[in-house]
Amino acid sequence: MTCAWTLAEELATIIREYGEERRAGAIARAIEKARARRPITGTAQLAEIVSSVFPPYPPRRLHPATLTFQALRIAVNDELGALREGMDRIILLLKPGGRLAVIAFHSLEDRIVKQAFAAAAKGCVCPPKMPVCSCGRKPVLRVLTHRPMTAGPDETARNAAARSAKLRAAEKL
Repeated sequence: MTCAWTLAEELATIIREYGEERRAGAIARAIEKARARRPITGTAQLAEIVSSVFPPYPPRRLHPATLTFQALRIAVNDELGALREGMDRIILLLKPGGRLAVIAFHSLEDRIVKQAFAAAAKGCVCPPKMPVCSCGRKPVLRVLTHRPMTAGPDETARNAAARSAKLRAAEKL
């Protein structure tokens, strides 16, 4: 059996998963409807279409299209896949005693970094009911920051981009 996804369904999935946008379905339908009338030829046109889904009030801190553009960028560039691959490679390349610090700017990136550190810091992965370890796996990292470090109010006042930054660090064993 084949799955016949529509453009709107695929767009909604991308916007919901990568942009973490609650109105992903409505945005995707608005894009599909606009494309049926005429081609979307620029980013300003796309931003206007996305903005039309949101009520004008209350005012927002972010432009209404920000998360949609983020989602499209992440999907097109396979940024999360590249981050997963990069984390695996850098952990292998790190020399004993070497430290790795990663700054993530949104929750999807931070989750990947956190999971990579946790997996590398974990020893035995045998089922709990096995009386003796048969996998022989040893931890390769020691996590230095169990909770991510974030910018304080002074830094975020000077640098707005710092408000979403999360720093995690680990050391190679």
